[in-house]
Formats: sequence, structure tokens, C-alpha cells
Amino acid sequence: MKKFAAMLGALVILGTPLGAQNDKKEGDRLENCGTVMKEIMDIPDNIPQDLVDKAECLIIYPSVLKAAFVVGGSYGRGSMVCRTGEHFTGPWSAPTMMALEGASIGFQLGGQATDFVLLVMNPRGARSILSSKVKLGADASAAAGPKGRNAEASTDVTLRAEVLTYSRARGLFAGVSLAGSTVRPDNGANEKLYGKKIQATDIIFKGAVAVPPPAQQMVAYLNRKSPKNLSDPDSLK
Repeated sequence: MKKFAAMLGALVILGTPLGAQNDKKEGDRLENCGTVMKEIMDIPDNIPQDLVDKAECLIIYPSVLKAAFVVGGSYGRGSMVCRTGEHFTGPWSAPTMMALEGASIGFQLGGQATDFVLLVMNPRGARSILSSKVKLGADASAAAGPKGRNAEASTDVTLRAEVLTYSRARGLFAGVSLAGSTVRPDNGANEKLYGKKIQATDIIFKGAVAVPPPAQQMVAYLNRKSPKNLSDPDSLK
């Protein structure tokens, strides 16, 4: 009987599709991205709703304590979702997996587990990040995002920034500078998640893939919470 059980277990393992094994890590990562996004947006004193409503894309990097992947002193993995359509005015897209790199991250983390949320505020910044590796502060202008339910992006730096950056550590939430760090599509993770080689631009602009199950809750939440892009006058029609 024991031999039969062992053989059955081996068959189950062998019968598990390789893709299902490969994309589990990415699926867990997406679920953690959704958890972080909801926790942050459900608190009015965190990211101002009016800034989310004007963002073209959101990038979420969950912390090492909230996910089963490494966010060390200088490396993190997460996902990016954008509003669909040529002018970023449609519903939120399927996610592209993303990587965050840079020595400055380690200095600011101070060894603490930290969540990062980046708001991409204009089409140029979004297209740059989706197409290649982008250094914040050099290839794309970046600023620590304002917080609070009544906060306004009133400073010249914030108004000009292509990316607004936020962090959360030990339950405390704040704008943080990630200048000098780089963000890029994680093409290897995308291949594992979607079972084929696919570019981040095809995921966002061409709708080449459906929203995977681990991200459906996050995307549905964003479509409820911020259904229209209010940075484009046409989205108000």
C-alpha cells in the first residue's frame, strides 16, 4: 500500500505541467502585489487618490517579509500594470513582471523590509519603462510622492516628475527618493508566467495576454477604485 501511495505521489508530481511549476513564484508575487496595493490605497492618508487617478501605470514591489522572493539591499521584483489603449485611457491591463535594481535602495532600506509603489505619471515615462531599462532621475525624472488625502502635487519637482515613488516599512508610509535606481521589465519572469516569450509592450499595448488568475483581484480592484484616467480630458467624456 505504501509503495502504491509513493508511486501515486510520483505520478502526480510528474504529471504537473512544467509551466505550472515555473509560474508559481510569479503567481505568488502577483498576489502579494495586489495585497500591497489594496492595503495602501484603502488608507486615505497614503497615496492621494487624485494622483492614482492621473497615473498611466502603477509599479508595485512587495517586500521580502510579504512575499517569497528576495528584495535585498539592491534588488527587488514586482509587477507593473497600466491603463490600456494608445493614450492610456482604457481599463487596467494584464501585468508585466518588473525588476528594481540599484545601490541606493540598500542605503534607504536600512536593512528593513519595505514595499515600494511607483506611479508613472505620463505616457513618455510609461513607454520608456516598458521598452527598456530606465534609470530613475536620469532616463526618467522621479520624485518622492506627496501623501495624505488632501495632498496636491503642487511643487515644481512633483509636477514635472514622470515617476512618483513611495515606500512603506514597519507599517509607516512615506514618499521616498529612488533616484539612481533602475526599473526594467523582467522578461524571464514574463515568460514563466505566460508560458511564452513576450515583450512588456505587447502585454500592455497589444493586449496579447489575458489577466492571469493571480492578478485578477488586483486588476479588478484598480478598475473599481480608479476606472478612468483623469489626466486626459478625453477620459472625462
